[in-house]
Parts: sequence; C-alpha cells; structure tokens
Amino acid sequence: MGLELRLDPESCVSSGKCVADRPTAFGFDDDEVAVVLPGASLLDDAAMIAAARRCPSGAISVVGEAGKTLDL
Repeated sequence: MGLELRLDPESCVSSGKCVADRPTAFGFDDDEVAVVLPGASLLDDAAMIAAARRCPSGAISVVGEAGKTLDL
C-alpha cells in the first residue's frame, strides 16, 4: 500500500510505548522525544497502523501514497 509513519514531536509525551513495541522503527532523540527511524519503512502496513493506534498521545500518524493522513 506504500504507507509512511510520521511523528509530531510537539505531541509526543515520551511514554516509550512505540520504542518498546517497535525498536527498529522508533527511537529517542537527545531530548527523549520519539523519532521515526529508517527501519520504520520495513514495517508492513498493519504494523504501522497498530503503532499509530497504540500511541497514547496520538503523535504517530500514518500517511498514504497520496500524502493523505489515514483516519485511524
């Protein structure tokens, strides 16, 4: 499907849920705010959607091929 993960650092509450669940896709920057890692592109579509749904602050979004954010 060609999905992409995006993360809004202003919305991130640094719970670490994404990093714990998908350490190849998410990490922390020097300020302990989550970031999307290059490995995120290797996740299948279902895993990307699940990661976004599990984010307690809603900071993770999934964007489709047309650049439109999916309504999760």
